[in-house]
Amino acid sequence: MTGCKPFITPQTMSNGIVYCAEGSPNSFNPQLDTSGTTIDASSHQIYDRLLDFDQESGAVIPALATSWSISKDGLVYTFQLRKNVKFHTIDTFSPSRIFNADDVLFSFNRWRLDTHPYHYVSGGNYTYTDSLGLAQLIKDIKRVNGYRVEITLNHRESSFLANLASDFAVILSAEYAENLINRQQMQLLDHRPVGTGPYKLVGFKQDRFIRYSRHDNYWRDTQLMEKLIFDITPSSSLRLAKLLTGECDVIALPAHSELDVIRQQSKLVLDERPGLNIGFWAFNTSKPPFDNPEVRRALAMAVDRNALIEAIYFDGAIPAKNIVPPMSWAYQSDINSISYNPVAAKKILKQEGFPEGFEMSIWAMPVERPYNPNAIRMAELIQAYLQQVNIKTQIVSYEWDAFRNYLTQGLHDSVLIGWSADNGDPDNFYRPLLSCSSIKSGTNRAMWCSEEYDEYINQALQFEDIQDRQYFYNKANEHIAQHIPLLPIAHASRYQAYRANIIDLSINPFGGIRFAGVSKNNE
Repeated sequence: MTGCKPFITPQTMSNGIVYCAEGSPNSFNPQLDTSGTTIDASSHQIYDRLLDFDQESGAVIPALATSWSISKDGLVYTFQLRKNVKFHTIDTFSPSRIFNADDVLFSFNRWRLDTHPYHYVSGGNYTYTDSLGLAQLIKDIKRVNGYRVEITLNHRESSFLANLASDFAVILSAEYAENLINRQQMQLLDHRPVGTGPYKLVGFKQDRFIRYSRHDNYWRDTQLMEKLIFDITPSSSLRLAKLLTGECDVIALPAHSELDVIRQQSKLVLDERPGLNIGFWAFNTSKPPFDNPEVRRALAMAVDRNALIEAIYFDGAIPAKNIVPPMSWAYQSDINSISYNPVAAKKILKQEGFPEGFEMSIWAMPVERPYNPNAIRMAELIQAYLQQVNIKTQIVSYEWDAFRNYLTQGLHDSVLIGWSADNGDPDNFYRPLLSCSSIKSGTNRAMWCSEEYDEYINQALQFEDIQDRQYFYNKANEHIAQHIPLLPIAHASRYQAYRANIIDLSINPFGGIRFAGVSKNNE
């Protein structure tokens, strides 16, 4: 793989698509990262999963597994695997066999077993699966034969299939991994990947571009362009400029302030869809005074969330009451949400021993995300509100990788961040964001651990019936509202902007962008 060839633009590449992405991936293996840039660059371009989601209904559907069965006690899942699925051939590796059960065992055992030869390669951090406790959930994975796999769980969990269909449950090549062990180049598994997906990686230059070519032996009967290019363009305004001039066919994360400009262009299309996401302000409950729920309540009451939404989202979001959005069946409309009341906030702070206030930091993401398109500007607005209740604030931001690393270490007082769901099951919000186990994995930005909360969300997973599960999620919602480890701010709409000659591009409600099946006409 090289990065020195001249960049290709749509004007010279009628047989391909150029996507203006907002940043470089941390690797090309989504097992290792929850970053949207990594997911977009890898999950649906390079790989497949055992299962997928129907993008309209949200139902789990076959992918590399053609069918599955579940034992009566809900503990044993048996998957029948698809035959004649071919892995990528790259310049340093030619597969000698097709996909089979060995690849499933390798891919899952890598993140679940610390004795696996690849477990600690590339850092050994499996944020998503760790946050859900999937390694502890799975008791055993057995190869029944070359095309049948049996997974036994330690206890029933109703979200298990949905998690296997998420962006992170990708299938790697066990043969390629063995080849890299022999070459003593094991990290290339994550940086020079081989998958079964629609496109294979052929070039990458950090902060400049990613180059893919069509997987000619892709198992799905779907339209594929000969080439796919990610033009890495961090500036939103520059991405829009490139879309307007035709240098890019599709752009990531159009700014909310730019949406009307896009709508007015006859050669551009703007798709909109309600987002399965939550933008929030999390308090580091492991540090005083943020370990005091009444102090957290005062901070929440000091901020006008409606004004934040109006200033940051430009009518592209709705106020959040829960951590799950209204489209989720776990949403609770009658929850007692916190109202803007700076007078009451001052009174609480005085009662809790802070009549003169205190100093704190607000960490703000340096990148745009659908759930918060401008965290730094939001931090400035919150800073002004807190000043009115005698709290002095410092706004902190770092380069994105360092920012997330420091958050995991718990160096922040509070942070403006959020979460985009990877499937339609509400567990995908409740566990990664606030469970005790997700502190270690790094997705619980509030560093909040409540055994009572964990009991509610774990009980919800013991039932298949939605009404039974909803009872426990309502308890969890009430517990969050009482203890306020974070302040839910907004559920943002998701937007996709592209040129009008792009065909069959849709917003994936459950995660990363998909270019399989997308084509274009010459303008």
